[in-house]
Amino acid sequence: MDPFKNRVTALSGPARDAMPVAPNDTTDLSRVALGLYVETGGSLSIVTVAGETRSLTVADFSILPVGVRRVRATGTTATGIHALVSA
Repeated sequence: MDPFKNRVTALSGPARDAMPVAPNDTTDLSRVALGLYVETGGSLSIVTVAGETRSLTVADFSILPVGVRRVRATGTTATGIHALVSA
């Protein structure tokens, strides 16, 4: 049984998929992320849905609940990054 079948996707609800992210300085993610999951911590440079560039330090196995349109290669040392997306 699929509990998501008849549900409307909500920004506050669980992500419907996780996509691997290849950091890139010029290209946005194919879908805006509801948040990020990071396997190996380090520095993370992102462009938020508000269009702001932010630099963060994250630990191993972190979940970052921020809308993200791009993960920049410059300034990112964290690896195993996954975009949590709604559809």
